[in-house]
Amino acid sequence: MEWVLLGIVILLVIWGVWTYNRLVTSRNRYQNAFAQIDVQLNRRYDLIPNLVKVADRYMAHEKDTLEAVIQARNQAQSSLQKAAADPSNPEAMRELSQSEQGLSGALGRLFALSEAYPDLKANENMMQLSEELSSTENRIAYARQAFNDAVMSYNILREMFPNSLIANNFGFRRAELLEIEDPQRREAVEVNFQ
Repeated sequence: MEWVLLGIVILLVIWGVWTYNRLVTSRNRYQNAFAQIDVQLNRRYDLIPNLVKVADRYMAHEKDTLEAVIQARNQAQSSLQKAAADPSNPEAMRELSQSEQGLSGALGRLFALSEAYPDLKANENMMQLSEELSSTENRIAYARQAFNDAVMSYNILREMFPNSLIANNFGFRRAELLEIEDPQRREAVEVNFQ
């Protein structure tokens, strides 16, 4: 009887260590995935001042829009630093999502206004910066998808019973998805047959 109890205790310890290590691995995967988002968002933030500088030469009457873009960029960059310090902090992730939505909106207004300035649209630097920004946006979307997949896998592993016993007792907090809503993507496409 003693050997059976000892065997059960040894199996429970092995299971506990194995589960703990799986949780650590999964947490490190989603944190690494967030680091990839961090790289792409910083690239985006580095492009924005150059974009605004080029636009400023042509859009002298649009100072409010240009300042809004820079302010939104600075807010997003600050939010990114908080989220990068602890990607498992749900409040930091929500703040990053909101500030990224604000930045996307400000950039959308800048590009919409730039349509009214043919010389700006034709400017080689503006075209190059716009292309780099578009490429970066695609990389951000891909990195965000990889991060959200890693977070989902981690959360599933963390919440499954009996893994949840280890997760709850060793401080494995639920991770938040990074969801950046683009209001323009939510609008219905209007078709006009005139």
